Amino acid sequence: MRKITLSNGETVEVDCLSCGIASGLIEPDGGVVIETEHFHAHQDVAYPIRGLIILASKRHIKCFDELSDSERLDYINILARIRKAQRNALGIEYVYYFYKEDTTHHFHTWMVPRYEWMYEFGRSVESVRPVLLHARNEMNDRENVQQVTEAIKILTKELKSLG
Repeated sequence: MRKITLSNGETVEVDCLSCGIASGLIEPDGGVVIETEHFHAHQDVAYPIRGLIILASKRHIKCFDELSDSERLDYINILARIRKAQRNALGIEYVYYFYKEDTTHHFHTWMVPRYEWMYEFGRSVESVRPVLLHARNEMNDRENVQQVTEAIKILTKELKSLG
C-alpha cells in the first residue's frame, strides 16, 4: 500500500491508483470524463490544472508494447477525441503528452495543457515539473478548483457530443 495525496488534499492508501479509479474505489475530482472498453480518462488527481487529463488503461500493464491490437486502436482514437474536445470546448491550443514505463500505475498518458502563465517556467519539457508543483502548491484555492471542476463538466459534455 502507498499513500497518495489527491488534489483536494485528501490522502488515500492504495496498492494501485489506476485500479482504485477504474474500480470506483477512488473518485477523481469531477469523475471520469470518458470511459471505453479499455481506457478511462480523468482530471489528474494531484494537479489542479484546467484540462489536465490522464488517459489510463484499465488493464494492469505498464508498457505501450503490451497493449493488444484492440487496445492500441482504442488508445489512439480516445486520445484524439480527448484532444479535439480540449481544443473545441476548453480552447486549449497546445498540449504536452507524457507516458513513462517505470511507473507504479497502469499504462497512462498525461495530457498537459500549456497555458500562457506556464511559460514563466520555460517552454521545454523540463518546465513541466515546476508547472505541476506550482499548480499543486499554489493553485489549490477555491476559485481555481471551481474552474477545474467546471472544465471537467464541459469536457465530459463535449466528449459525449463527439460520440
